[in-house]
Amino acid sequence: MSNSRGRGLQANALSTFDTVVMAVAGSAPAYSIAATTAVLVGSVGVASPAALLYCAIPMLGIALAFSYLGRIDVNAGASYSWVGRTLHPFLGFISGWALVISATIFMVAGSLPAGSLTLALFDEQLADNTLLSTLVGAAWFLLMLFVVLGGARLTVRAQLVMSGIELVILALFVVLAVFHSGNARAFDWSWLGFSHFDGVSGFASGALIAAFYYWGWDVTSNLSEETRNSRRTTGIAGLIGVGIVFLLFEAFTIAVNVLLSTRQIQENDSNVLAVLGEEIWPGWGGKLLIVAVMLSTIATLETTLIQVTRSLFAMGRDRTLPSALGRVHRTWNTPWVAIAVVGAVALLMIIASNALGTVGDILGHAISAIGLQIAVYYGLAGLAVVVAYRKMLLKSPANFLLGGVWPLLGALFMFWIFIESLGELSTPAIVIGIGGLAVGLIPMLWYWRQGSDYYHPAKLDASRTVTVDYVPDSRADEHARVHEGLPTDF
Repeated sequence: MSNSRGRGLQANALSTFDTVVMAVAGSAPAYSIAATTAVLVGSVGVASPAALLYCAIPMLGIALAFSYLGRIDVNAGASYSWVGRTLHPFLGFISGWALVISATIFMVAGSLPAGSLTLALFDEQLADNTLLSTLVGAAWFLLMLFVVLGGARLTVRAQLVMSGIELVILALFVVLAVFHSGNARAFDWSWLGFSHFDGVSGFASGALIAAFYYWGWDVTSNLSEETRNSRRTTGIAGLIGVGIVFLLFEAFTIAVNVLLSTRQIQENDSNVLAVLGEEIWPGWGGKLLIVAVMLSTIATLETTLIQVTRSLFAMGRDRTLPSALGRVHRTWNTPWVAIAVVGAVALLMIIASNALGTVGDILGHAISAIGLQIAVYYGLAGLAVVVAYRKMLLKSPANFLLGGVWPLLGALFMFWIFIESLGELSTPAIVIGIGGLAVGLIPMLWYWRQGSDYYHPAKLDASRTVTVDYVPDSRADEHARVHEGLPTDF
């Protein structure tokens, strides 16, 4: 079966290995640990390893949902397309919009640490200067913007270098932490249980932060139109990515709780991994982990740019947002208008973020807000797969578990932590999180009234053996690719 889409993006640009790298890079293990551990430990204390564990289980359910939905609908919009064709177009648009808003917010949450970490390599005092961190972070963001503009192959080559170095450094420090003798406290297996959570609401707030850790592996689905054998490859890569980052997250979160005091964690809320490195390997450890976090941050800026620009490309192509967003550069085969728009908006937000306070304050609000939006579009995807495969769920126990029960439980978990956490979050986080979603109602209703074909979709049904990758709504695109002979089982 050919994966040539004929829609402008660079088809067959990525291999299975490439997409696994993108999945791991999308979750940004070093960045997530550095930027989020202090927030997570501050919220749930030594229950932080448990929060990561109990969020990983439903997250695998969501990864299964993405995997199976990607088999029957290859679309750069991913959940935006799947949810719209199974549940309702309005919910599909909100799903896509949630990703767009969360990714755009992340441009701030990611660019500032990239700047401060770069400065920390030369002078730790400079790293606390929010204005200077903003300028350096904006420079890194612009560099990644041009890399993404250059095409999928250039993007993955840059990713292989950055993520390769990052993972080697992280693996080294996992080994060193195991044999480190100086402990602030002894590890207790109860840290992986429920006893250390402050009730149900405490568990929910911890799980919401943990969801931010994992977010990003689904970039593989947004790259489906540019991946070889994408019906299988993108889903498998997402599952492998979740598994790899889970192991890294647990190892480093336990190490932080064991080797660092509560005071050390609180006083270094935006750079806790550097402090851990200095504790494990005085002199060199802090610098090496700063390099790992810096590379991870820059790498995930790149994958996030891919997610948001491919989503906007799909929405522009469907005319649920301005159709110019669906334009592709003739040379680089990238959605250059979407990239330019995201770049301009993100730079304005990065500059405006100085009004919010220090780097640590900005990260705290942004992480919580993004967690709300992640819960929305992941949860909707979990429901979508059950609807799309509903006629096949009782054909075998594997179908029932992997395509029904597990994704459904993942979806319910995401919606539950969304609701429970609302009472625990700061006002800025709620305003950013909910307000960002609410803004999407304006373009949704406008383009619905304009008669976009997206709002009259062909329903997604996995029991059919003939599926259409894309139903064009543009007169210039009259060549939907029809594929026959898809398996009738998972």
